[in-house]
Amino acid sequence: MSLANPIWTCTHDKLLETNLFRFRQQVNTQCNQRIESYQELHRWSVENTAEFWSQIWDFCGVTGIKGDEVFVPGRSMLESNFFPQAKLNFAENLLNNFRVNESDDALVFWGEERIKNSVSWKQLRESVSQMAQALRASGVVKGDRVVAYMPNIPETIISMLAVSSIGAIWSSCSPDFGVQGVLDRFGQVEPKILIAADGYFYNGKEIDNLDKVSQIARQLPSLEKVIVVPFLRSNTSASDSTGDVPNATFYQSYLSQFKVAEIEFEQLDFDHPLYILYSSGTTGAPKCIVHGAGGTLLQHLKEHQLHNDVKPGDRVFYFTTCTWMMWNWLVSGLASGATLLLYDGSPFHPNPTILFDFAEQQSMTHFGTSAKYIDALKNEKVNIKQSHDFSTVRVMCSTGSPLVAESFDYVYNSIKDDIYLASISGGTDIISCFVLGDPSSDLYRGEIACKGLGMAIEIWDDDGQSIVEQKGELVCTKAFPSMPIYFWNDPQNQKYHAAYFERYDGIWAQGDYAEVTDHQGVVIYGRSDATLNPGGVRIGTAEIYRQVEQIEGIQEAVVIGQSWSDDVRAVLFVVMASDQVLDDSLRSEIKLKIRQGASPRHVPAVILQVADIPRTKSGKISELAVRDVVEGRPVKNTTALANPEALDNFSNLVELS
Repeated sequence: MSLANPIWTCTHDKLLETNLFRFRQQVNTQCNQRIESYQELHRWSVENTAEFWSQIWDFCGVTGIKGDEVFVPGRSMLESNFFPQAKLNFAENLLNNFRVNESDDALVFWGEERIKNSVSWKQLRESVSQMAQALRASGVVKGDRVVAYMPNIPETIISMLAVSSIGAIWSSCSPDFGVQGVLDRFGQVEPKILIAADGYFYNGKEIDNLDKVSQIARQLPSLEKVIVVPFLRSNTSASDSTGDVPNATFYQSYLSQFKVAEIEFEQLDFDHPLYILYSSGTTGAPKCIVHGAGGTLLQHLKEHQLHNDVKPGDRVFYFTTCTWMMWNWLVSGLASGATLLLYDGSPFHPNPTILFDFAEQQSMTHFGTSAKYIDALKNEKVNIKQSHDFSTVRVMCSTGSPLVAESFDYVYNSIKDDIYLASISGGTDIISCFVLGDPSSDLYRGEIACKGLGMAIEIWDDDGQSIVEQKGELVCTKAFPSMPIYFWNDPQNQKYHAAYFERYDGIWAQGDYAEVTDHQGVVIYGRSDATLNPGGVRIGTAEIYRQVEQIEGIQEAVVIGQSWSDDVRAVLFVVMASDQVLDDSLRSEIKLKIRQGASPRHVPAVILQVADIPRTKSGKISELAVRDVVEGRPVKNTTALANPEALDNFSNLVELS
């Protein structure tokens, strides 16, 4: 794949202003190198693992004891170790940032149009101090699990920082999860404390959650205390009732028992467990993925400062919930001295440009969202250039699904023409990215700019051979710090090994169907397990979506492979705009568009209209769940879906029988 002309160009003046340029100079000076390009820097970073990650520690100013050993290779990626002598505390690195003024904003929060508030660095540290003392008084110690059923609000970040300052382990779910979905996750990790909001706002509506909180608390036998954050009832006094939630206390009364004091940061091993994240759970019980403090910190510092050019005083936003790993990624921006801009609620309420209102009013520098959000704006023909002052935003990030070339065009034509658009991809598995932005080089439409520094990324064919400008499996051939430290309740690493290392013996296979381009950019065509295989030819679903979503009247689509006559046929489902209907004429238009824009092999055998498409809680289309319903198999974990009722649209369809 080659798209000849860059859509964004890094001038010499821009290059000199980047953190990447400064880092390259540091490497050249301290490691006796003569590196002159990103590709040379990437090659050096994967060939010199210990030197590279040591340089990242120093450049990003990690607080802690590094130790003499940086990387100890093992017999496999799983057995390799980073910084075995190091001691640090994750929360300390996020809070003790001397590059900021204590009266400056650390957090700014918008809850749709209803709530707007901010927390200074001084207030943030004081609240974390009180929360940490309260948790210690409740018996929370290193290694305990504290879980949160919370919106993306300042109290969530305050609580996480307090938990990690002690060395306890944090895990969170967004409040739109149903009771069983929460129990499927938290029930596995046996938490001591539950922090839960009384409800949340979405699309202008108030959703009361106290009854769900009560049900959850009663079914977690390990639980000793519930801390209720009065988000809906923000004027609630400490004496008001928390309903029938057992062992409950209000957040403010919980903190107010303690005076502000110096925070006691436990000094912990580099691989001390920090977060428990969960696989999507659409094919069974969610896997509990445990990430270490040091690896998470170092990887996020690298990605923020080098790949997204975050600097002290920047104002960083990502539209995310507390279920998605992008929340964890966003929070780490504090370690780079950035102000975090938090939003909770619908991104389209009270208007489709509420997030751009936020950007304009808060002088946002980094705007992060999903590819589907950008597609929705494109379909609605929203023109931000005409409506908003987006001048302060330097970087726009997109993830969650592949960002197609036409969406690049939309961003530059209708949002901002001199913005750096970083399509990024990684996952919950690594709490970070494999491929992402490179603000020191030119950018090509439809491509993820580069392989991440320190990430030995290749594309392999079925025989395990590295290929370029061909589609195959995205793999990582060398260990990196943000690999999970283990899976919960997986003492022999059997689930861990099965998840990533079975496809190619001992090599991390991410499960993405991808291609490296002639500029060393990356294009991801979809998940490998959702890849279509009609007639034995592998087709990435994103290639079909790219064509379909350009057609007027189609809001979104999902395509699956259905077993048919000893083969597989592609079946496309489309959601139409409210005043549109799928007819034979539109079917012909869709097929022609796919044939001309992709290939005859991409043309689906059947095209059907549906009212809705199932999505995971983080907004990703669940192709596998649709396929299971069409094939007559039960969907193993519907609680992982944001809209499980959408599955009914795909059941017992005459056209597919």
